[in-house]
Amino acid sequence: MLDAAMETFWRKGYEGTSAQDLVDATGLGRGSLYAAYANKQGIFEQALRRYHKRAQGHVDQLRESGSPVEHLRELMQGIVDADLGASEKRGCLATNSAIEVASRDPHIADLVRENFNILTRGIEETIRRGQDAGEIRSTTDAETLALFVFNAVQGLRVLTSTASAQDRGKLTTIIDQTLTALT
Repeated sequence: MLDAAMETFWRKGYEGTSAQDLVDATGLGRGSLYAAYANKQGIFEQALRRYHKRAQGHVDQLRESGSPVEHLRELMQGIVDADLGASEKRGCLATNSAIEVASRDPHIADLVRENFNILTRGIEETIRRGQDAGEIRSTTDAETLALFVFNAVQGLRVLTSTASAQDRGKLTTIIDQTLTALT
C-alpha cells in the first residue's frame, strides 16, 4: 500500500496527488486510508520514510568491498542509467519534495534532510575508506568531499529529469569530473 502511495507522490508530486489518486493507487477506500494515516500529509510522510529505505539501499551498495571510487562511480552512473532508461522522468522523490513542499512544511523538511543525510553519511564513509586506501586525496576532509559528491548526485538527479539519451555523454563527464576532483 505504501509503495503504491509513494509511487503516486513520486509521479505526481505532493500537490498534484489527490485523495482519489491515493484511493485508486492503493485500492483502499478513502475511510480506510485516512483511518490509517489521518490525512494526505500523514500518507506522504510515511511514503517519504519508505523512500528512505531506497537511500539506505544505495548506502549498502557503497559499503560493499571493492574500490571506493568505483562504488561512487556506480552510484552516480546508476542514477543516470535508471533515469535515462525510465519511461517517466520522475527524478528523486526526496529532491522533488525539497523543492515542492519542504520550504512550507518544517516536518517534511526534516524528513527530506534525514534522507539526504543517510546518503551523505554513506558517501562520507566511502570517501574515508578511499582516503585510507590512498584512492582519494586526504588534503580535504571527508565530510567536505562527501557534500561535494552529494551535490553532484543531486545535480544529476535534476539534470536527468529532463535529459535524453543524447545527453548521456555530458552526464558521464559530470561523473568523471566529480571523481577526478576527489583524487
